[in-house]
Amino acid sequence: MKKPELLVTPQSTKHVKALIEAGADAFVIGEQQFGLRLAGEFTVAQVEEATNLIHAAGKKVYVAVNALFHNDRIEALEAYVQEMQRIGVDALLFGDPAVVMAVREFGITIPLHWSAETIATNWFQVNYWGERGAKRAVLARELSLDEVIEIKENTEHEIEVQVHGMTCMFQSKRKLLGNYFLYRDEVMEIEQRKDSKNMFLHDKERKNKYPIYEDINGTHIFSPNDMCIIDELTELFEAGIDSLKFDGVLQSFDYVVSVTNLYRQAIDTYFEQGEDAYEDLKDELLAKIEEIQPELRPLDTGFIYKETVY
Repeated sequence: MKKPELLVTPQSTKHVKALIEAGADAFVIGEQQFGLRLAGEFTVAQVEEATNLIHAAGKKVYVAVNALFHNDRIEALEAYVQEMQRIGVDALLFGDPAVVMAVREFGITIPLHWSAETIATNWFQVNYWGERGAKRAVLARELSLDEVIEIKENTEHEIEVQVHGMTCMFQSKRKLLGNYFLYRDEVMEIEQRKDSKNMFLHDKERKNKYPIYEDINGTHIFSPNDMCIIDELTELFEAGIDSLKFDGVLQSFDYVVSVTNLYRQAIDTYFEQGEDAYEDLKDELLAKIEEIQPELRPLDTGFIYKETVY
């Protein structure tokens, strides 16, 4: 049985160093001009610096180019993927076919990971994009455990599943926050991601608070809860899922490091000491996460145990 990769989302090169020590195996980085909902902004120079650090530690670096690319951004995309080829990153995350076209045109040899958010829902799609160069599929967060396992059983390509963090519920290319304040005749500089951790939409009927921010890709609204299945990993291990992702967007530096280390313990305990050892430890690991979990971010298991209605 293959030990899965522990994939995390660093905020900076300093964060990369801390997460390497915490036990992360791979990192998703990039800049908002090309990638969606990144935990931190990495310029090309910072991607190169981070890649050198990550490769020196024997880990992998994946660069997000999973934004939607209209014609006015294609030229910048082409130059960007050529820079990533020069740097030698381990994979490109994409959703827009424009990335596939750019990779083919310029002879880019970097492996591709298909990351199309909510539409990555079945093994036929995984195999379709696999035939077109995608080494891995990043599955939609809205899938149940049974659906995840079915996809893995019907494809030879790598499968990535989120196990912790918030989920994007809605994205609009429009500047909804800016338009709202213009409508209210209020002057407000829209905060960028690093400054907007306390911006929420309030749903009084459901008593929920939805994190929201605006950037170059539009407006992003997130789930009111954080997914956490550190105590429910056995079936994912048994299914041979290749990569387990902790999405740390909008979380603090120290929280991401601590949670990464706890998932490292969970994975290593199962694969080095056996399932019984993991079963004995998992409740303790969950309790440690609950101790540091922000009050405004309740934990749940996401969609992993939801019943799918057809």
